[in-house]
Amino acid sequence: MIKIQNITSIEAFAVRYPVLRSGKPIESCQFDGDTLSSTVHFGLFVDEKLIGVVSVFQNNNGTFKYENQFQIRGMAVLPEFQKKGFGELLVKQSEEYVLNKKGTIIWFNARENAVGFYKKIGYEIIGTPFSIADIGIHYIMKKKLHYAHE
Repeated sequence: MIKIQNITSIEAFAVRYPVLRSGKPIESCQFDGDTLSSTVHFGLFVDEKLIGVVSVFQNNNGTFKYENQFQIRGMAVLPEFQKKGFGELLVKQSEEYVLNKKGTIIWFNARENAVGFYKKIGYEIIGTPFSIADIGIHYIMKKKLHYAHE
């Protein structure tokens, strides 16, 4: 059985750490804004086991001229569950949440190895690649939601 539900940022560490921060201090799993009331964390469970997480922050990026922007962070699925559609379910849950909050755009910093995944589900690269220290090459990616206007 598959279900997606709200979790805490601390609960998200169980997937954030092994997928995104392995070998780094556990504190590196804590993101600025994790505990804000405007931030939501979703966990995807398969047979009661937490296997995927995503966090959605209300956060404007000056690159975009839209109001009410949201950022995805900490998107991760345990390796043995990757490439099975679970990541797409988490992103779709995030999109529904943002639409319900009248968001106009979802953006994030995508790791180089995740760009293909995001392109397949409708996100586009903005600008040139950049490096995040101790993590690697990233691209800003975005998706305008259907009622967003220029």
